[in-house]
Amino acid sequence: VRMGDAKTEADDVNLCIKDDTRNPSGSLKDRATEIGIQHAIEQGKRTVVAASTGNAAASLAALAAFYKMRAVILVPVSSPKAKLTQILQHGAVLCPVEGNYDQAFELSLQIVETYGWYSRSSGFNPTLSEGKKTVALEIAEQLGWATPDKIYVPVGDGCIIGGVYKGWFDLVQLGWVDTLPQIIAVQADGSAAIVNALESGNDIAMVKAKTVADGISVNYPRDGLKALRAVRKSGGHGVIVTDDEILEAQKRMSETAGIFAEPAGAAAFAGFLKDRSLGKIKSGERIVLLATGSGLKDIPAAQKRIRIPAAIDPTIEAFRQFTQNIDHPVS
Repeated sequence: VRMGDAKTEADDVNLCIKDDTRNPSGSLKDRATEIGIQHAIEQGKRTVVAASTGNAAASLAALAAFYKMRAVILVPVSSPKAKLTQILQHGAVLCPVEGNYDQAFELSLQIVETYGWYSRSSGFNPTLSEGKKTVALEIAEQLGWATPDKIYVPVGDGCIIGGVYKGWFDLVQLGWVDTLPQIIAVQADGSAAIVNALESGNDIAMVKAKTVADGISVNYPRDGLKALRAVRKSGGHGVIVTDDEILEAQKRMSETAGIFAEPAGAAAFAGFLKDRSLGKIKSGERIVLLATGSGLKDIPAAQKRIRIPAAIDPTIEAFRQFTQNIDHPVS
């Protein structure tokens, strides 16, 4: 998994992207799934159940197929078809739920209790954080064991940002790095339960989530307390971005860094751009963004910002006319 660079107007900022879009199933969730499956095997379990908006489910389906495990997956009926296709392609048992992620999550816990299967749901199983924290360990190694100033993390349930904190906390305890980075929680304005709590100082309150970034669309974050701790203990803060800002960041990341992230995966970049515009980024800071999932998982979202050109006749004259109407003239 590479660290890529993204161009901004801020030449005085060292900006890196931790690109997890190229993991086996195309998302950071593979880190947690690998650890979860190994834990299930240790316990003699052969069936793993998960509730997911798509990425954790696709990850479980792919790795369960590799390890000859049985995957049973509950998803909200609104999940992107590309993610559902990925799940079915790997042979998992897919059970769409007429409801949201929170309802699918509650049903998954009842299934685990009833059937005795292993749970891969991050808000229930603390083992999964040990997988997600590996993203922090890799970032530290790739930066030569130097702590970045800030890490921007897209946040839904809170498990990823909790894992980022845990990874850096472990590195500090080992003496491999000296300090924690500021960990910044980025949420969509239609699903901002954690950032709302950070800004108000109150407990996490349920929201009615609605955002183009389905991967971070959560009514009540199941790992919310871990997320709050990660931000507060690291001296970070929360950022709320709109769907339009997320989609603009998604397009810009693709054009400048060659990384096609899904909306949830581009949310961290959107959060950085907002903080930059508000003067919250200091000159010379080293910033890391997490790109947590591939844009190929949700093509319709990306299509909101693009227009496929009309076809031309197969003649050089038609092509010359075509080049006069495009944004980047051909010379």
